[in-house]
Amino acid sequence: METMFDVVISREKNGGYVAFVPELPGCHTQAETMEELEKNINEAIELYLETLSGDEKREILKSKTSFVEVKKVKVHA
Repeated sequence: METMFDVVISREKNGGYVAFVPELPGCHTQAETMEELEKNINEAIELYLETLSGDEKREILKSKTSFVEVKKVKVHA
């Protein structure tokens, strides 16, 4: 069964990228290129799901939410 997950990607100051899956706590990875990052996050999601019991996996897939938008907000710091 295929399913889609939202992945948040950020660029690191010293180079490379980091990605995480908000719906899967602790599911994250990093890479030097976007192509490598996509491969790594796919693998991280698959491995994460393999660690779950059938009930846990069904609950996550049943209650999936999705991001609508990521915005930059200016504040005085």
